[in-house]
Amino acid sequence: MKIATFNINGVRARFGILCEWLERARPDVALLQEIKSTDEGFPRAEIEDLGYRVETHGQKSFNGVAILSRLPMEDVTRGLPGGEGDDQARWIEATVTGSRAVRLCCLYLPNGNPAPGPKFDYKLAWMERMRARVRALIATEAPVVFGGDYNVIPQAEDARRPEAWAQDALFLPESRRAFRRLLHLGLTDAFRATTAEPGHYTFWDYQGGAFERDDGIRIDHLLLTPQAADLLSGAWIEKELRAGERPSDHVPVWAELDA
Repeated sequence: MKIATFNINGVRARFGILCEWLERARPDVALLQEIKSTDEGFPRAEIEDLGYRVETHGQKSFNGVAILSRLPMEDVTRGLPGGEGDDQARWIEATVTGSRAVRLCCLYLPNGNPAPGPKFDYKLAWMERMRARVRALIATEAPVVFGGDYNVIPQAEDARRPEAWAQDALFLPESRRAFRRLLHLGLTDAFRATTAEPGHYTFWDYQGGAFERDDGIRIDHLLLTPQAADLLSGAWIEKELRAGERPSDHVPVWAELDA
């Protein structure tokens, strides 16, 4: 089962890129973030014509997440528990079935800037809510994958110039500490489980020729429960997609499970 997480940065703006990628790369499951579309406005029929089932949790002009699956998909839930009154579309779950069932959680974690401030407080509170959900899903002892744009640079080697991010919400100690608290529940970072060296990134700003200078950061992650980690056979970053015409500022991150 090949699973990819991809912050598409606007499904309408990148619709051609998305369709070409789905046809060429053929992920079994694609977890999309920042679709920036309502459920009604998502190009469902066109994606279904490519062989994918589609589930979305959309929001007009901002945020929004989606799960596209070539495999049977059921038990879809929308919204991260514990957020009464929180109307930001940042979380969707579904179970997909290959040779065995895998629970997929697609997330778009809050950016948190400017920090300190209300947006940073919201980020940390959201991560604590996620921690509670992770703990609950780990307790099921099922394979679960938490994939998405985490807006967290876990370690200095995950940035070309970590000093440039020292005061940014993505790299503040509180954000990295909250990320480690997720890992300490028993999750495995799929990419770091297969690649140890620095210099691998998933996001490059549009400004200042960041991609051409490889001035990137790694903020898109696939975290696996122990049962999913036992199935992991490979993980990689599809950097080449960033070099295309009018690309997203993120690129897909992949994990392959023997499922």
